[in-house]
Amino acid sequence: MKPKNLYLLLCVLGVVLPYWQFLPWLSVHGLDLPLFVHELFANHIGAFFGMDVLVSAIVLVVFACSEAARLRMPTPWLPLVAIFVVGVSLGLPLFLYLRERKLEASTDSIRVIS
Repeated sequence: MKPKNLYLLLCVLGVVLPYWQFLPWLSVHGLDLPLFVHELFANHIGAFFGMDVLVSAIVLVVFACSEAARLRMPTPWLPLVAIFVVGVSLGLPLFLYLRERKLEASTDSIRVIS
């Protein structure tokens, strides 16, 4: 399987698995952000995972912005939206998919020129 296709599959998993846990909570509590944050940081293990994901999201935003500018990717904002709508579980594989697609297109255009 090509990495590009694997990244696309991981995008699907990156949406399905987190929302599989979030939607039942949302149906019970609604969009209660203070309760969400309270429950996320209710114990040290939850806080560990919450902080880990927060730092990962910040790193991904910085990396995605710089790499998208370097490669002149056409939709650099799409992974950023994915991070805020779903999380790193979608933002990272989506960015890697778009990056791989851009690199393949660049390689194909070099082959045509040669």
